[in-house]
Amino acid sequence: MKFSCEKALLQNAISVTSRAVAQKSSIPALEGLLLHAGEEGLTVSGYNMQTGIRAKVSAGVEEKGEIVLNARLFGDIIRRMPDDIVTFTANEKSQVRLRCGDADFEIPGLSAADYPDLPEVEDEYAVSIQRKVLRAMIEEVAFAVSTNESRPVHTGALFEIGEGGLTMAAVDGFRLAVRKEPLEKLEGGAFSFVAPGSALNEVKGICGDVEDLAEITLGKRHILFTVGGVELICRRLEGEFLDYRNAIPKQNPIAVTVEAKALMESIDRVSVVISDKLKSPVRCRFEEGKVLLSAKTGNGEAKDVCRLEGDGEGLEIGFNNRYLMEALRYAPADTVRVELNTGVSPAILVPTDGKDNFLYMVLPVRLKNSD
Repeated sequence: MKFSCEKALLQNAISVTSRAVAQKSSIPALEGLLLHAGEEGLTVSGYNMQTGIRAKVSAGVEEKGEIVLNARLFGDIIRRMPDDIVTFTANEKSQVRLRCGDADFEIPGLSAADYPDLPEVEDEYAVSIQRKVLRAMIEEVAFAVSTNESRPVHTGALFEIGEGGLTMAAVDGFRLAVRKEPLEKLEGGAFSFVAPGSALNEVKGICGDVEDLAEITLGKRHILFTVGGVELICRRLEGEFLDYRNAIPKQNPIAVTVEAKALMESIDRVSVVISDKLKSPVRCRFEEGKVLLSAKTGNGEAKDVCRLEGDGEGLEIGFNNRYLMEALRYAPADTVRVELNTGVSPAILVPTDGKDNFLYMVLPVRLKNSD
């Protein structure tokens, strides 16, 4: 096996595919990267039996072949090499020689026969969307994915593709995030699936802030995200996802408008007295033109005021500070409308520009008189 390619291209492929490498595995090959040199150039793959990432690299292949190299060691070597052409040679005994400029390394490899095949994804349904839009949607929804393994389906985000466009939803039992985007064209009919949150974080990392298209392909058991020369394959999550549309309250008589950044800063200030050991809800009293925020723990008491538009009618409600701050931080709008009903009803955050492209629902924390 022998090939040569630019160091920067190889380093980027290693960086991307290493995201899917198993940190510790009973199969030593899974702690490595699979390098395949063929007629179409070089392909680098990482796989942890849950998520696989495959990256194509432009390379001059003199001798075809494939081999597995320890991901950390290979990455460290390539990163430290000068910016030049890397020459890669592997012999029949899986001994690898790497040369670039004056740098010269010899390292052992593993047989590619020990490396599990990445799943093939049948082309049942597919949809294309701008990379930067997909990245933004994941960023604005994935924070609400559940980490509770007792309901595995909620450890992922629901994708619904239909005539109305693409809708993503995530729920963790305390909050709900929903984001919508129109699609230019839909071929093959409507479909839906749940993608693991861990895989979506990797998709977000490889999308970049560009207008080029990413393609999402749905198979019977797996999902394929194709982003430029990179493919990410992950297993679909099975199960009954929450009927989130019916979980959203339809009647919220109180509505106020607030700058997301200003409210976030106020919550951040009163959260100073809250810690992992000393928890407390942030008490919010919505009045005309303002909301009074406070928190009280053994660390002390903090109060702040945030200006808003509208009349909260004196409603008092408590929130987990992190849940409310994250909803405001990821809201793709400078100002949001906060819809309220009672002190024990969910709060709804929606855009004020009338776009109807996102919605966040946050469940309140019951307040005690001593809070």
